[in-house]
Amino acid sequence: MRPEAVVTMRRTLALALALAGLCAQPAAAVDGQRLYQEACAACHRPNGAGIPGAFPTLAKSKFVQGDPKEPIGRVLHGRGGMPSFQNDLTDADIAAVLTYVRAAWGNAGKPVTPAQVKVLRGLKRETPKAGILAH
Repeated sequence: MRPEAVVTMRRTLALALALAGLCAQPAAAVDGQRLYQEACAACHRPNGAGIPGAFPTLAKSKFVQGDPKEPIGRVLHGRGGMPSFQNDLTDADIAAVLTYVRAAWGNAGKPVTPAQVKVLRGLKRETPKAGILAH
């Protein structure tokens, strides 16, 4: 084989591997981002910055990055100006969108699983304390 052909084959292989790596994003991140854009971005903004005084920022949020039970419950049941998504999104959908939010815009939260959502979906909703009523 000619040296030029070997170089061309190596470049082609390197390009193919690079493209495969770009396409191999976790399904939850891809689906979660799409779901976020469709269901959340109007209020919380595409960059997670929220709308001051109306919808809280999700970017670099301790609430978002903390115990996943809190944001799961908020998405399931809503509160304040936020609607409940329990009848609109599946457990996998909620896990995907929260996994996306917990990893986007400087957040470093762990992924949320559909099993975690399922457990909380089955629990009776508690009335929040007055001090934590803010959306």
